[in-house]
Amino acid sequence: MYKIMIVEDDSVIANQMSKFLYTWDYHVEIATDLRNVMNDFSNIRPDLVFMDITLPYKNGYYWCEEIRKVSKVPIIFISSASDNMNIVMAMNAGADDYIAKPFDLQVLVAKLQALLRRTYDFANQMNFLEYEGVRLNIGNNVVIYEDKSVELTKNEGKILKILLERKGEIVERDTLMEYLWQTDCYVDDNTLSVNVNRLRKTLEEIGICDFIKTKKGIGYII
Repeated sequence: MYKIMIVEDDSVIANQMSKFLYTWDYHVEIATDLRNVMNDFSNIRPDLVFMDITLPYKNGYYWCEEIRKVSKVPIIFISSASDNMNIVMAMNAGADDYIAKPFDLQVLVAKLQALLRRTYDFANQMNFLEYEGVRLNIGNNVVIYEDKSVELTKNEGKILKILLERKGEIVERDTLMEYLWQTDCYVDDNTLSVNVNRLRKTLEEIGICDFIKTKKGIGYII
């Protein structure tokens, strides 16, 4: 289920959007800390953001630029200002689309769906695996979490890849060793333990703790 974040000063509009999007099976969170939108953004970790321009402390352009410093999440501006200047400013700040108020909720959903499809279908083609905000780029073995990233070694990347592909399941040690052996030199039981411990320490460098659990005598699970 995609998570949608609404940054809107008008609670009536925000609640209308939230209720309608809920009927389309989206998980919707309305930003509550408009003094520091990044707090809510970090906590919610949305797949898409609806951003109003006029906010009580700093405007939507500012928060869009702040989000762009740490994330490529799609952002749709919603505003009563429909002139070209505001549209251009929104796009320059990093927005992906712009909807003028008043808007039809069906049109809102259509734009939302199109943008999610373009963004995440493309991401899948780029070989990303993601779980609970932890994203692995299989192409370059880079892990991204919140506003930090780290590059894994070849074996670390392979271990994390198979664990993410089978998240929620115990991956047996023999399975991991066979997977590494098929694509690299032979890996014994002790070498596997060393590689998993190194992977954990690497993930901890960017704040990912207790992500990989050990099932004693069996294997590992995310």
